[in-house]
Amino acid sequence: MAVISMPKVSLSRSAEMVLEESKSVTFVGSVEELVKLAVPEGETDARGYYTVGYDVPGQGFVPEMKVCRVRNGISANYLEAYMRRRDADCMVIADDKPTGKAKWENRFPDKQWEDVRQETFAWLKTQDLACFFFNVGMQGKGTKAVAICPTNAASFALGLAMLQGIIPLDQIDEDFHHEAIVYVAPPLRHTHFGGKQVVVHNRREPLHELFSYNLYPGPSAKKGIYGVLLNRGEQEGWITAHCSTVQVITPYDNVCTIMHEGASGGGKSEMLEQMHREPDGRLRLGTNVTNNETRHLALPRGCDLHPVTDDMALCHPDYQKPDVNKLTLFDAENSWFLRVNHITRYGTDPHLEAITISPPSPLLFLNIDAVPDSTALIWEHIEDEPGVPCPNPRLVMPRKDYPNIVSEPVTVDIRSFGVRTPPCTREKPSYGILGMLNILPPSLAWLWRLVAPRGYANPSIVDTGGMTSEGVGSYWPFATGLAVDQANLLLDQFVKTSDTLFVLLPNQHIGCWETGFAPQWIVREYLARRGSAEFPPNRIAPARCSLLGYAPNNLLVEGTEISRWFLRVETQPEVGEDGYDAGAKILSEFFHTQLRGFLNEQGLNPLGKKIIEACLNGATVKQYEELQA
Repeated sequence: MAVISMPKVSLSRSAEMVLEESKSVTFVGSVEELVKLAVPEGETDARGYYTVGYDVPGQGFVPEMKVCRVRNGISANYLEAYMRRRDADCMVIADDKPTGKAKWENRFPDKQWEDVRQETFAWLKTQDLACFFFNVGMQGKGTKAVAICPTNAASFALGLAMLQGIIPLDQIDEDFHHEAIVYVAPPLRHTHFGGKQVVVHNRREPLHELFSYNLYPGPSAKKGIYGVLLNRGEQEGWITAHCSTVQVITPYDNVCTIMHEGASGGGKSEMLEQMHREPDGRLRLGTNVTNNETRHLALPRGCDLHPVTDDMALCHPDYQKPDVNKLTLFDAENSWFLRVNHITRYGTDPHLEAITISPPSPLLFLNIDAVPDSTALIWEHIEDEPGVPCPNPRLVMPRKDYPNIVSEPVTVDIRSFGVRTPPCTREKPSYGILGMLNILPPSLAWLWRLVAPRGYANPSIVDTGGMTSEGVGSYWPFATGLAVDQANLLLDQFVKTSDTLFVLLPNQHIGCWETGFAPQWIVREYLARRGSAEFPPNRIAPARCSLLGYAPNNLLVEGTEISRWFLRVETQPEVGEDGYDAGAKILSEFFHTQLRGFLNEQGLNPLGKKIIEACLNGATVKQYEELQA
């Protein structure tokens, strides 16, 4: 039995037994301690790498990752390409509470959950363990939690502690009552789950148990913890939105707050970035995929950006301002899990490059090709195979180190939704018919969050291709309860914040033009300058596809007019009205498929039912506008 110096805190009996009967326990109270544990002195190979792995019955020692110290933090790389991004099917629910997710007995009918739970505890007892305390969500609105993991997986613990915020041990006392706990047991991925990523939620009363059976932090330390927070909000009637938020300050000192939602790859992190410019200072607006013609935009000065959230925002009722019909939110994270696959060379994003090369405190790099004692460079991505870079290079950045960070609740003026869109032509129609800017009535904006297309070429998850839905709010993959409950919470939020301007922003393609994130950056500059006031009727017209709301008749950005074919895809000669209509049919059928199931759910808000029925009946934009509480 290990001799441990446990803080004066009451833990669950299962956790106490694991800690008391393990080989040893190191209680950790700071990120700096985990940085040291991530690459233990004297345990690296001749080059300076520390290999994290485990003895697996029948397989011998199975290495999982190589970790090394770099000048700007810790670099961790997974030896298996599959482990370098989140498996969308990783979540399993082991309890008997209402859920719309895969249940344990259905996913693993040959295994009893309680048996596997006890086997997990038994394995942990054979290990040297690290334990620390953290808060799920910030500003006292979330859940107190404990993490227990093998000490040799301190790089995973480092990511969790940075993302959620580790609590110093001298602040842990008898009053700390944990409501959630994370157990990390990587080798069970091989012994029980065929090598797949699996994260099990066991919502006991009053303790939410989370079992992580892999070392990539995306499914567990990031999105698994998100699920814990969503469960808390579901019980109390509030939402943690899947969004980035930024205060945009124009050259004229006007301040506009934009909240940008969407599935992974939908442009959340990019909303916080300055525009990526060509060497001559221009912005590449797009390149025609049929003839390689390129269009540029000259924008002499961009707005100043003051980031608020990167991926998760607490929309807690205590933040809401009385008599203000706009949403107020605050960051739910202590650090940000930034994806940098779009940064492929030096100079792409000088702002982010500078703060990651010489950060105020150590960073955690994942899937970045860095050697021991070098400087990790965010454009040097590890390869999944020769010549094929990993699509999901990441780093964990403490929000306190991000320049111009906003550390108090903010009220949202504009609420956008980002969609990764494929190329669309007459010969190969697709849902890539979104113009650069579409303005949505609240009811239609709500529908987009129910459908939440996962989008084209999603870089962040293991996917099978094709058009699929990320689900309610685009955070549904991380929620443990019922989709209808989250849909109702979102609708109630939209009804109460009707003074917000709702817009739809594509990235990657507009019709036959490959654009990257340029449309989003340009529209951010435009909207910040004009504000969130309603568009005059003579400035907008219904989009040809009613699901896209209204499109502007013209768009003028700092004296430069945007070509009409970037606003209305049907005007592109390569697409035309027939290609557009074929794409609109694809989009409409997808909406109908995703929405029909809600009509069969008990407890759906009556207004929500009317909105969904209107969509299924081919409502016009005007009819969507009339569907208000």
